[in-house]
Amino acid sequence: MTNKYIYFIANWKMFGNLRTLNSLNKVISFVKKFNKNKLKLIYCPPTTLISPLKDKLKLTSIDIGAQNCHESDVYGANTGQVNSKMLKSVGAKYVIIGHSENRQLGENNHLINLKIKSSIKSGLKIIFCIGESLSQKKKGTTKKILLQQITQGLKNIKNKKNIFIAYEPIWAIGSGLIPRDSEIFEIVKFIKHKVKGSKVLYGGSVSLKNINVLKKINNVDGFLVGGASQNSKNFIDIIKKTFN
Repeated sequence: MTNKYIYFIANWKMFGNLRTLNSLNKVISFVKKFNKNKLKLIYCPPTTLISPLKDKLKLTSIDIGAQNCHESDVYGANTGQVNSKMLKSVGAKYVIIGHSENRQLGENNHLINLKIKSSIKSGLKIIFCIGESLSQKKKGTTKKILLQQITQGLKNIKNKKNIFIAYEPIWAIGSGLIPRDSEIFEIVKFIKHKVKGSKVLYGGSVSLKNINVLKKINNVDGFLVGGASQNSKNFIDIIKKTFN
């Protein structure tokens, strides 16, 4: 895997303030010295930090994404909501859609489909999250659930070139557990077969402890990193281990 071009997407979740951005100085220095033909780094901070982060990263190759958006691409009476057009206007190039934490709050495949369509219309690239629960895994329905999420989430979307699919088994997120490497390989193979030409990322408790296992899965195009990306040193070490 170390000869591939690899994506690292930092999902900061509900974390960070203006002072936190200073911790990225280490990452900026690291990326400037790294082979740009092998690494693409994308930070997805809370919406409050997108604009100041854009200013901080303007002379770097690091891109910025958002963590979610409203499904409408026009302004409206949606108090507390932010749509894809607004995210694009403040510097986001990517947006995470369908993360399990938002699915658990009520997002269904139909709503996710609307969000993806809106984001594509606004010119954003999509990080489309799919994954199964522990009970679904135990029942042996993982592929059935993933296919349902893919089919309904990408319904009537013909051009998928700017859609990354992030496989995040729900039961692995924040647990420190990951599927066996053979399982991840088979799931990624399955996803790539169903969505031709897609880039597939793995997410779910990616850390320094398991990156040596994960990096050996040669059909994975990168990683969606949650809590471990909040610490710049840890994140840099994960990237270094991937290429060593």
